[in-house]
Amino acid sequence: MAEPQIQYAKTSDGVSIAFASMGEGPPLLRVPIPGWTHSQRDWATFSNLQSLTRTFRVILYDARGTGLSDRNAIDFSMGAMTRDLEAVLDRTGLRSFALLGVGDAVPMAVTHAATFPNHVSHLILIDGWTNLSDFIATPASEAHEALIDKDWTLFTETWARVLAGFDDPRLIETLGEHIRACIEPDAYRAFFVAHKSWDVSALLPDVKAKTLVLHNNNHSFRPVRVGQKLAAAIPDARFLAIDDMNYDCVPPIVEEFASTTQKSDSVEPAAFRTILFTDVEGSTALTDRLGDEKARALLREHERITREGLKSHGGTEVKTMGDGFMASFGSATRALACAVGIQQAFAERNESAAEPIRVRIGLNAGEPIGTTP
Repeated sequence: MAEPQIQYAKTSDGVSIAFASMGEGPPLLRVPIPGWTHSQRDWATFSNLQSLTRTFRVILYDARGTGLSDRNAIDFSMGAMTRDLEAVLDRTGLRSFALLGVGDAVPMAVTHAATFPNHVSHLILIDGWTNLSDFIATPASEAHEALIDKDWTLFTETWARVLAGFDDPRLIETLGEHIRACIEPDAYRAFFVAHKSWDVSALLPDVKAKTLVLHNNNHSFRPVRVGQKLAAAIPDARFLAIDDMNYDCVPPIVEEFASTTQKSDSVEPAAFRTILFTDVEGSTALTDRLGDEKARALLREHERITREGLKSHGGTEVKTMGDGFMASFGSATRALACAVGIQQAFAERNESAAEPIRVRIGLNAGEPIGTTP
């Protein structure tokens, strides 16, 4: 699979934030863990990211001071972390998405979900915490504290081989090097100091998104009861204990939780929009003739071509209906160009395909009365 194509967003305080988007489908935004994330390297290091792109359009970004973002900006306050995330949202145009946070990224994900409830359709929190009291004095946390000011290579290799808790030998072998590529020693120590002041406990009741909390039973830093406490404070959150520090089990769980009911960007009321509709001709007869599996393969081809057209013309997917799409445009000209482009793409595809896909497209412009459910 091709490597992520890195782009940059600019924060309100002038920091350059690296981000990348991979895959197709409903958007899933991964909040970074400062010191552990590097949007380009992560792709080769963590196979579960590639697995998620089978179902989702996965958006990755690097926090300031880390990865491919501005390394000179080492303000890791929650305010700074929020500005990074908002810059990526402004740059990508995302308005409704699933949000994924692991470990130290969980407080950042909770903060955004509680502050902007209309943005987040689904919230997935893995091995997270709410405030400093969740860091029980475990041997792992005491060793981390003792080593953080020592030799940087010694610290990162100890973290990778002893403290992290991973079982995958390949990951253990490369993780120390990966951390050193993600962040400089002074920046990591600045993050370690800053995150001790994070406290999202008061925000948890304000989370409105459908929420799934996963927590490892034998997490070396935070016992499973920390995850249970987190889930109990979020209205209607679902909790699942796992035994997988490599997170290989996560992609199918997230797919089941977020992909079937996720609602993409809604149409904004009281704003002039052009709405594009697509419909596959004779989809019912197609299923009767080809059978469910072959018909579904054709519909996935329809979804791929349509989403590529929407992406290239600035359209916002509102929802998909199996054999059709509803999308929104701020410009009637772009909507018309998109419709023409999609039809041309299907015509080119049908020239050499054994089974043609014929699609009807309709456009309607005006002020939406309300949000489509």
